Amino acid sequence: MRPLAAALLFSLTLAATPGLAAETRCGWLQNPTPGNWWLDDNQGMWVMRSQGDEDGPPGMDIIPDISERDYVATNGYYGYACACMSVETDASEKKITEILSFRQLPLSKCENDAALTTPQ
Repeated sequence: MRPLAAALLFSLTLAATPGLAAETRCGWLQNPTPGNWWLDDNQGMWVMRSQGDEDGPPGMDIIPDISERDYVATNGYYGYACACMSVETDASEKKITEILSFRQLPLSKCENDAALTTPQ
């Protein structure tokens, strides 16, 4: 195949393939019990992992020990923090399907956001 034809075919293939777009989501990152992780932002609860899931979405391993920074313990070693993440989601399932980056924020950032409800 000629280079120009190959390039045209490649670009048409890319245009026809729906791509996933990364989203930045910020809010309360909750880990209330073993194996349960979700993010509550201004659009609701986004599940990352439920007890019984083996690993959760790709990128779960980039979330550090959130208890080492600004954090609220609610159940022994478990609790919540404020965070921003770059993620891919399944909006129909309200599920985070991949975590691309993670940044823990001071609790005050979420506490001062009127669109967020502080976890119990």
